[in-house]
Amino acid sequence: MTAQYQDHDGVAVITLDNPPVNGLGLATRIGVIEGLTRALADDAVKAIVITGAGNAFSGGADIREFGTPRALQEPSLHTVIATIEASAKPVVAALHATAMGGGLELALGCHYRLASSTAQIALPEVNLGLLPGAGGTQRLPRAIGLEPALNLILSGTPVLAGKFAGTRLVDEIVDQDVLRKAIDFARVAATAPCPHPRLRDLKVRHENAEGFLGVARQTVAAGAGPFPAPLRCVEAVAASLESFDRGAVVERDHFVYLLGTPEARALRHAFLGERAASRIPDVPADTATRKIERVAVIGAGTMGCGIAMNFLSAGIAVTLLETGAQALDRGVATICRNYENSAKKGKLTQADVEQRMTLLSATLSYHEIRDADLVVEAVFEDLGVKETVFRTLDEVMKPGAILASNTSTLDVDRIAAFTRRPEDVIGMHFFSPANVMKLLEVVRGAKTGKDVLATVMLLAKKIRKTAVVSGVCDGFIGNRMIEQYSRQAGFLLDEGALPGQVDRAIEKFGFAMGPFRMIDMAGNDIAWAIRKRRAVERPEFNYSKTGDLLCENGRFGQKSGAGWYDYKPGDRNAYPSPWVNEMIVQHSKDLGITRRKISDEEIVERLVFALVNEGALILDEGIASKASDIDMVYLSGYGFPRFRGGPMLYADQLGLYNVARAMRRYAHSYQGHAWQIAPRLAQLAEEGNGFND
Repeated sequence: MTAQYQDHDGVAVITLDNPPVNGLGLATRIGVIEGLTRALADDAVKAIVITGAGNAFSGGADIREFGTPRALQEPSLHTVIATIEASAKPVVAALHATAMGGGLELALGCHYRLASSTAQIALPEVNLGLLPGAGGTQRLPRAIGLEPALNLILSGTPVLAGKFAGTRLVDEIVDQDVLRKAIDFARVAATAPCPHPRLRDLKVRHENAEGFLGVARQTVAAGAGPFPAPLRCVEAVAASLESFDRGAVVERDHFVYLLGTPEARALRHAFLGERAASRIPDVPADTATRKIERVAVIGAGTMGCGIAMNFLSAGIAVTLLETGAQALDRGVATICRNYENSAKKGKLTQADVEQRMTLLSATLSYHEIRDADLVVEAVFEDLGVKETVFRTLDEVMKPGAILASNTSTLDVDRIAAFTRRPEDVIGMHFFSPANVMKLLEVVRGAKTGKDVLATVMLLAKKIRKTAVVSGVCDGFIGNRMIEQYSRQAGFLLDEGALPGQVDRAIEKFGFAMGPFRMIDMAGNDIAWAIRKRRAVERPEFNYSKTGDLLCENGRFGQKSGAGWYDYKPGDRNAYPSPWVNEMIVQHSKDLGITRRKISDEEIVERLVFALVNEGALILDEGIASKASDIDMVYLSGYGFPRFRGGPMLYADQLGLYNVARAMRRYAHSYQGHAWQIAPRLAQLAEEGNGFND
């Protein structure tokens, strides 16, 4: 059972027991109803306490039931709360650690609530594109007031229960042993005359509700962007000014509407996908992991310093290694400066800065890192350079140390072969700036040990990264896909578009940055070097030559003051370049192409469908184990709009038949050979299925 029942001398205690956060799944809801029924039928029981096992009261809905019939099957959470409110015996909620979402709504339905001062209180449904659907928008304003309730619901951010002392949300704040205090409180409450207090019976009061809600609507409408949930939250909370029953109907109508929106589906997909990414089909959850207490980072450049900061910020000691004293000193200074800047902005205390810097040591000698549990190389992206590093590591590192490469494109199996311990070698591809970007591609080599993989995935959680496992291929998941995206961007220039139009179209779609602004920031010379390598390795893999012409004229991007756009000193804004636009038009003439007007719709389709098709090939080849992993890479590392859920889910929502049909149309145009439909995409489209079905 996921809800336990015990009798404490006339007080029935119903304990939610559904790890890890006591989610209110069907079995738990049934257990609560059965416990309530048993307690109400027992004359010896005078009061009831609901609490949670382990480290939570309840985190809300059971995410394992999202999108399944069990989530809506009776007894629903509404039914559970209605049973509590109708009870002639007082029901007390004992809140500790976490009371969020449906868990908080359950507590709001109880007659009384006791909480530890540090319990985390939240209604985070807005982060899933929804609103509280079990009375939260109606009871919370009655408990703490209209304005605080709306703020809590719109933010979705946890607040300490102690801040609600003196409100109807908590009848008593206790510092320890909440359950024992709740049992004592319940015995006293049992002597009070019926009916016991219900939040639903209170009136919501505000000195100027109409004015406040008017401002709230304007503010939320201006800041909600493409998400419909925030404004619907306002309307549901506004309905709490009416009768409870009327407000509950309004809440339900808004909840049902939001449940069917593509934005809500996208946010739920992202929420579940981040958690699913850590589940690897052939690596059991109980796989033994290695202890990581000390890390070494090789390379004190921008990437190496960012990587080191991830571990320092998580309280893990780091030794930074460089080949030259000047570069090493510069790296240590960079890390210190970054932390000091965070302290100036109030994100860290000076004590935090000092604590993290004491965990950092620096060395010019491999001998000094021999006892590290994990070493991450962040040297120049050249196989020869990495060979030197890994042969040295193989000689000096202790047995059992994990040897990780931060390579973004190179063959991890070849790198592993430079050692006599390929089972200890893994790819850890951080994204720049490494101390900020959330994504970590974990590249599993053919011989990487399962314990090594499990260790790195667990470590990723500790350093607060979204880790996605990739197999070995050129570019892994993210960069392999972005190459096809970039190829299409170049072909669009040959045919009639200009950089500004391409960037504006995809940014209007929701991308944080268009392809040409992105590559100007990263450095056009880097992409140029990749194209040169491709010309040797895969001569059939052609590109627009406009990027090469750009680089031949020294326009490498922001760092050179000129790329696809012009830049001004000290100004990162991108200004359209007449020279670039003229170069593009002339190049089309040189190719014998008559330029045409290209719609924004075509730009978006070609860029996004190029990602989708390559993603399908990646699934076909087993480089990614599931479509949601690809989406997590693009949501976490490449600026794909979160409200669209990632390229694979977006394709599902469009319908793969429509995607394949568009691709076949583009296959009959300029550079149509780039539109060979991936077998999986073609098959799913024919069957009427999606990648995430």
